[in-house]
Amino acid sequence: MTIVVVGIGADGWGGLPEPARAELAGCDVLFGSARQLALVPLDKPKTPWPSPLLPALGELLSGHSGRRFGVLASGDPLVSGIGTTLVKRFGDVRIVPAVSSLALARARLGWPAEETDVVSVVGRNVHRVARVLTPGARLLVLSADASTPAEIAKLLTAQGFGDSALTVFEQLGAPDERRFEGLARTWSAEVDPLNLVAIGCAGGPGLPLTGLPDDAFEHDGQLTKRDLRALALARLAPMPGRLLWDVGAGAGSVAIEWSRANPANRAIAVERDASRAARIARNAERLGVPDLRVVTGSAPDALAGLPAPDAVFAGGGLAALDGCREALRPGGRLVAHAVTLESEQVLAQAYRDHGGELMRVAVEHAAPLGGFTGWTPARTVTQWSFLK
Repeated sequence: MTIVVVGIGADGWGGLPEPARAELAGCDVLFGSARQLALVPLDKPKTPWPSPLLPALGELLSGHSGRRFGVLASGDPLVSGIGTTLVKRFGDVRIVPAVSSLALARARLGWPAEETDVVSVVGRNVHRVARVLTPGARLLVLSADASTPAEIAKLLTAQGFGDSALTVFEQLGAPDERRFEGLARTWSAEVDPLNLVAIGCAGGPGLPLTGLPDDAFEHDGQLTKRDLRALALARLAPMPGRLLWDVGAGAGSVAIEWSRANPANRAIAVERDASRAARIARNAERLGVPDLRVVTGSAPDALAGLPAPDAVFAGGGLAALDGCREALRPGGRLVAHAVTLESEQVLAQAYRDHGGELMRVAVEHAAPLGGFTGWTPARTVTQWSFLK
């Protein structure tokens, strides 16, 4: 079986170079969206992708030794495209790229690639855009459908970025390409389902990726506050694509900052209280990481069946500490906090048994004291960190 993925633009067959046409002409069957297949005038069997696609891929493409499959993709197949999925699934896949819609949009706008962030909301929550909102930022958003521009405009306005300039390109590269412009707070244009949104961010002030102020989170007091959160994340050491368990997550602040650190990062927040679990989901969506997974239940039972983590933060009860340590992937990191004598003893024992680093942290903030200024201490926290 041979799989060839050919990028095709909105200009269709006429925009394909001869080598790309020859690749498709040599295929036994073609796969793609109904719109893409209609652009190719070859007399070959054509199969539109089913929905949902991923569960059907194996049956569609496997078990056909010697056949050559042609797959149509939008623009560059490895830019949030089917090419990435097929390479991960089947390994040996031939990719024939075209100019991506992102490259076309940047060319129309004169935006350098290194100064432009890209967010895909194809099959994903539009709140992913919120993660990168900052004054002066340039964003390109790959849209899911015709409703995406209006949803983005609503999101920007709610986040204080209603003065942001929106440019929506529809049918980029096609003869009937169109361009719409306006402000997020007054956006009303109706556009084609095949569109891309460019955002020139204005407003704010926006939020840092990490080091979020405590009032950025909705919480009931169960919150790992900024200074201690920074200390924990420094030892958890977020790296792209890694998975964190936030056990006893409270408001989800550690899981959310882990996820904000890089768009490829993943996190699972485990919280036994249902109202707090719902609050974590709201916080994650509003702060731009709506893909954060929330598990409602008590550890260790709630940890059963979860994918093995690269890092664990235990900020709540420590009953599952041993299980969390054992679940870590090789090279994984665990950080646990304690504020009571009983939980501190648990961490002291873990330190004696397994090593790592044990420290106590006292944070004091200056505050008015009569007509003067004095120090107001927060609860002292004991932190145990462990590298597997």
